[in-house]
Amino acid sequence: MADLSYHEQQKQKNTLRLRELLSQLPPFAYEFFRGIEPVTSPKTRIGYAYDLRIFFEYILEIHPTLKNKSINELCLKDLEEITPDHIEMFLEYVTYYKKPHPQNPHKIIEYQNDERGKARKLAAIRTFYTYFHKKRKINGNPSSLVEMPKIHEKNIIRLEIDEVAKLLDEIESGEKLTATQKRYHNYTKARDLALITVLLGTGIRVSECVGLDIKDIDFDVNGLKITRKGGNEMVIYFGEEVEKALQNYLAERNKKQPKPGHEDALFLSLQNQRISVRSVQNLVKKYASLVTTIKKISPHKLRSTYGTNLYQETGDIYLVADVLGHKDVNTTRKHYAQIDDQRRRSAARAVKLRKL
Repeated sequence: MADLSYHEQQKQKNTLRLRELLSQLPPFAYEFFRGIEPVTSPKTRIGYAYDLRIFFEYILEIHPTLKNKSINELCLKDLEEITPDHIEMFLEYVTYYKKPHPQNPHKIIEYQNDERGKARKLAAIRTFYTYFHKKRKINGNPSSLVEMPKIHEKNIIRLEIDEVAKLLDEIESGEKLTATQKRYHNYTKARDLALITVLLGTGIRVSECVGLDIKDIDFDVNGLKITRKGGNEMVIYFGEEVEKALQNYLAERNKKQPKPGHEDALFLSLQNQRISVRSVQNLVKKYASLVTTIKKISPHKLRSTYGTNLYQETGDIYLVADVLGHKDVNTTRKHYAQIDDQRRRSAARAVKLRKL
């Protein structure tokens, strides 16, 4: 795998993970996943597989005529035994449930799902049933009769302009870090500053950020070549602050000796290998906690910060959708609708009928 690019390695890992999950699903599930392969991303298929596994495990526990079967014994006709009531019971069940740990049966793991988690699971079940119903391999689609959970829109959690400045200052100074954290800060300061500046200054996803190679930077045009979800390549442009942070980091990065297979990676861990998504999540959480204690800031919230700032500056929802890589502009419009609402409220306050 050393000769493969990061994205090719991820594709191989996802392929192997999906195969493992398919072995835990009814045999006819293979046809479904083969059928949706051209129109879905690997992560979407893996998400469907997880949700369908939980669904079938539940059905085999509670269904009066199916509970004597194993998951490998289920056939397509058994889908017709499942009613809308069973699916609604499943959605209620996943609100909170417990399962033994896969590697340690003596350890119990607790799971919870809000309306978004339930909606994702119902979407997986609907897609599954719809596929076989369209192929006329089953009669009826009970999942279409189950109401999608109502999603309560949440306010965008993001950093304000002064909080962004404080965050970058904290990364540079490291003054508020613990004694243990300060020991590593000198080794990681330039990297951390460049990484978080890139996230704040381009709005790219954390997965796109960790996948960056040195050759993906073009300082002639100040552009980053990234690989979007689904594998499409795109160039995202950055400003002077991102350029300066990257140049400073590269001066250190070029002196390091990466481990075999990680020579091209832009952002390296302390172990001199490509930094992981989890590590980036942890370092964002570490620095953000020094700036705000009431907001849970993640890499995705830095993306929201960029999107909000770009929309406030340009008012161009199509530009924001394009730069953030949203396939549907309605997704973007829905997400940033509250900014328009704030503008309308400020308009109401701006008009005075009587001067006091």
